[in-house]
Amino acid sequence: MDLLRKIYDAGVVGSGGAGFPTHKKLACKVEYFIINGAECEPLLKTDRYLMRNKSNEIAAAAGVIGEHTGASRIIFAMKKKYSEEIRSIKEAIGRTGIKAEIFLLDEIYPAGDEQILVYEVTGRTVEPGGIPLSVGTVVSNIGTVFNVFEACDNKPVTEKYITVTGEVKKTVLVKAPLGVSVAECIEAAGNTALKDYCVIMGGPMMGRILGSRQLKDRYITKTDGGIIVIPEDHYLVNREFVSVRHIVNQAKSACIQCSYCTDMCPRYLIGHKLRPHRIMRAVATGIENDEIYNEALICSECGICELYACPMGLSPRKVNIHIKNRLRDKGIKPSGFSKSSSNTVMRDFRKVPSERLISRLGLSKYDGKVVDEVVELHPERVCIPLKQHIGACASPVVACGEAVNKGQLIAAADYEGIGANIHASIDGVIEEIGNTHIFIKSAGLE
Repeated sequence: MDLLRKIYDAGVVGSGGAGFPTHKKLACKVEYFIINGAECEPLLKTDRYLMRNKSNEIAAAAGVIGEHTGASRIIFAMKKKYSEEIRSIKEAIGRTGIKAEIFLLDEIYPAGDEQILVYEVTGRTVEPGGIPLSVGTVVSNIGTVFNVFEACDNKPVTEKYITVTGEVKKTVLVKAPLGVSVAECIEAAGNTALKDYCVIMGGPMMGRILGSRQLKDRYITKTDGGIIVIPEDHYLVNREFVSVRHIVNQAKSACIQCSYCTDMCPRYLIGHKLRPHRIMRAVATGIENDEIYNEALICSECGICELYACPMGLSPRKVNIHIKNRLRDKGIKPSGFSKSSSNTVMRDFRKVPSERLISRLGLSKYDGKVVDEVVELHPERVCIPLKQHIGACASPVVACGEAVNKGQLIAAADYEGIGANIHASIDGVIEEIGNTHIFIKSAGLE
């Protein structure tokens, strides 16, 4: 059976956050195959754990993917400070005999952004609104590459390693079956002493903030990587729940057109025509300028403009998101953008150090040491979403009351379409099949 079919059968998707079906992404021929080991978001430790403890598997899968894609260069991109991880990967490259290199990155944010990573490693700029394939490159996250190794051994994706940190008793990694509740993951970290708290799903810059009362309906998916517990009155929470209308009014009254949001925008600094300060000006003046507004479509939503650059505490990112949603509703897609090498002149002087960023966010006390403790969860029930990826929901192929084994296919996606298969993450019985989820009761409860 060919590699892409194995990946499809195993339900592998991009584990770094986007969730694009991997069998579709790797259906290509490229010059560069880049393994993203930057662990882009502050505080997260999952990929570092995998590089230290699953290096042989990751290197072996990197070789298989490199051969499949015809890549002449296989490159592990990792931060310079990851000394132990670098050593592990180097040794694994030697043991497996693959022809691979290691590219060392500065400790900056967002080093792991796909297009920033391509620019750092290859010196090539992906066209605004484009993908790395346009410059002969494909990028996969460390976790995704590990899942490809498992897929080659006919093991589907049924669990996820998650960093649990913040206001918990101890920072841990949990080995979580897909569909386990976020609340159970927090309990595995010794729970929190806070009565009122919120949770960031993902990293502090691009993750989604949920109130504690929303957690009962939130379950772990293939794209989750972190759970950060913070106080309900934290700076990040207060910013998250400001209405778009208030944000626009702030832009009208307080934007001083300093252009720092543009000057420090990572996409602008690799040559993209994205100028948040001009979008803010158009919004503030109430002038509908399609040429300027369309630039919002290529915003990566990394958050530097609002959480680091703006001296007035405004939110260009949310303004961009608001405009993007309006344009998408009209069917407008990114196209026809120019790029400029002149933007890159000051790039080396405008990179954002991760340590300083964490301090600005008020999260320094959570930035602990390397985490090696893994807590394996054994839930009584799981609620598995039918859509854990970009594309269409998978269609159930089981019935209520049916006994299933861990790894058994429970919802299928069309191989030719954009979607991914879903598998049972525990042994048990199908308890309920809804429009968006399948509930499985553990066999231990029978």
